[in-house]
Amino acid sequence: MTEIDLSEFKIRLISFCTAQLERRIQQCQSQMQKAQQAANEEEKSSAGDKYETSRAMNQLNKDMFARQLVDNQQELSAFLSVIKQSVSDRITVGQLIDCDHLIFFIAVGLGKLEFENRNVIVLSPAAPLTKSFLGKKQGDFVNFNNLTLQIRCIS
Repeated sequence: MTEIDLSEFKIRLISFCTAQLERRIQQCQSQMQKAQQAANEEEKSSAGDKYETSRAMNQLNKDMFARQLVDNQQELSAFLSVIKQSVSDRITVGQLIDCDHLIFFIAVGLGKLEFENRNVIVLSPAAPLTKSFLGKKQGDFVNFNNLTLQIRCIS
């Protein structure tokens, strides 16, 4: 992929990743509402312990989704700040890297995604593989888990 193609691909990938993170946030909000509704709709019966246990489980579920919501909101915020970083000829956080049939995007931990018929690995800035890439430039090699990758293009 040429540098121009990679830059255009990156713009579309940023929109895709943003949509993925926003979808996660919406799912958490929806699950929180469902858990709250379930807790509210639980009717008290003669089996009081069952009622209390059910309400407690629904509250735990709501709390779990609330934590996931906060985590996803923080990830989206971090992602949006990372992608605004300046362009460099050396790999930094926020850059897209084309390597031997693999594309890496150092931005947020979304993992392996299928995007425009390509496999893209979206890495967290804290990922071990990210540390192998940081500071490298076009033409350099990266060794990770017995795999050697050549950096063909950076955007």
